[in-house]
Amino acid sequence: MSRVSTSPGAPKSHDTDPVAHPSADDDTPREACGIFGVFAPGQPVAHLTYLGLYALQHRGQESAGMAVSDGETLTVVKDMGLVSNTFDDRTLAALTGGLAIGQTRYSTSGSSTWRNAQPVYRGVDHFEFALGHNGNLVNTEALAAAAGMLPGTVTSDSDLVAEMLAAELRATPELEAGEAFDAALLTVLLMLRGAFSLVLADRDRIIGVRDPNGFRPLCLGRLDGGWVLASETPALDVIGAHMVRELDPGEVVVIDGSGCRSFHPFTSDAIDPTLCLFEFIYFARPDAVLYGQSVHHARVRMGEALAEQAPVEADLVMGVPESGMPAAEGFARASGIPYGQGLVKNRYIGRTFIAPNQALRAAAVRMKLNPLRDSIEGKRLIVVDDSIVRGTTTRAMVRMLRDAGASEVHMRISSPPYRWPCFYGMDTGSRGELLAASLTVDEIREYLNVDSLAYLTIDRLMASTGAVGAGFCDACLTGEYPVEIPSNLSESLLEPADLKDGSEKAVQTLGDDPHSGLPTDDAAKLFGRT
Repeated sequence: MSRVSTSPGAPKSHDTDPVAHPSADDDTPREACGIFGVFAPGQPVAHLTYLGLYALQHRGQESAGMAVSDGETLTVVKDMGLVSNTFDDRTLAALTGGLAIGQTRYSTSGSSTWRNAQPVYRGVDHFEFALGHNGNLVNTEALAAAAGMLPGTVTSDSDLVAEMLAAELRATPELEAGEAFDAALLTVLLMLRGAFSLVLADRDRIIGVRDPNGFRPLCLGRLDGGWVLASETPALDVIGAHMVRELDPGEVVVIDGSGCRSFHPFTSDAIDPTLCLFEFIYFARPDAVLYGQSVHHARVRMGEALAEQAPVEADLVMGVPESGMPAAEGFARASGIPYGQGLVKNRYIGRTFIAPNQALRAAAVRMKLNPLRDSIEGKRLIVVDDSIVRGTTTRAMVRMLRDAGASEVHMRISSPPYRWPCFYGMDTGSRGELLAASLTVDEIREYLNVDSLAYLTIDRLMASTGAVGAGFCDACLTGEYPVEIPSNLSESLLEPADLKDGSEKAVQTLGDDPHSGLPTDDAAKLFGRT
């Protein structure tokens, strides 16, 4: 038995959220999702999942959901909007059980619709499971074509993975349900390419998966009487769990009543640790730990490195709220120039509307940021930010600072120029939308109307992480993609015709790859079944 429900008034299958994606004037990178899982019989797992998802809200604000099992029923509740919009005390009180998974979504494959909200659910005969995904597959269309799935059959890469698992289950009716799912999971995982940190749940256990590159983070925590999986360590902290470790690239963790066990189904030559470097620069919360390093302290070190690399005389160092502020602290500390606040951020503004003219676009920026005139009037400012993607918000911000009386504005960016699009779970648009893809640093300085502009070099950035040699993906900065990207990859390639732009897509074929083939050990052994 299963229940899949939504809060009152939720959009139906293909109703899109009209403000789901940022406008062209929103200059921040966008993440894919946050995922969470907890196995804690006897504890209020729905409430724990709510708190965990709340701690991961920054990773996705389009939709939220959770799947909870009481051993007999797997109940899925999901809706568009924030975690606090989807769940209330009444909803959580009805979600009783001993295990749960949850997800907060920002769409990078499939549109922002209720159908694409997660966890994704499938039921096959008497077996049911749910799945939450952080990342983005790069061989989605090839997998769909190989399985004979027409556009609209599945509408996101996460939905595709769930349907592939269900198809494998249907193909092995002679196996016991749990054993069949174990075999199905191993078969499907070895077919996937790209970024996929996953949490899965059936009625009796939760499973965590990290792709062989480890593009997106996933950690394991210990809770009194249970275990926790989460995209970031603050989600462990908020529920009183302590971190055990980060999952290795290519690792699968299974948690049930017998405990926690781990295995590595991918071949050794497939393992290539390349954590997204922007997790350190922007995405992860500053109180998170990645590669054993404090993200906040790494960002402070980036600012210190910037001060050493590109010093300039000024009266005040300020950060662009929120992500530019740790680096600004580091810049001020290393330079000896006072640190202060020059911009106030409205913490209650999420996405702004798509403004039809320049006056309203300027107003939209002021909805998020407003200058502190008394702090900046007549001052030479050093303004520190983590990145410049399209440049529109940065340009409007500089105009605000000058209008507020800043005598000089010197921009310092704690990462190299962002020149290449990401295909592994970060949404920044096409290369033509990226300011640094077509302009030199000096041309960007002129466009932004700043007195000077400097970006942190890639070697200083790597050193600042404190994890040199651990393995990073820096494709958005260098154009060097660790997993090959099909030329036709797009967000909407699985959408039915009425949700696409009508353009024809060429189908990619699956090529030879070290990930392909069956695991060397049988599924029963790997999943602890003897």
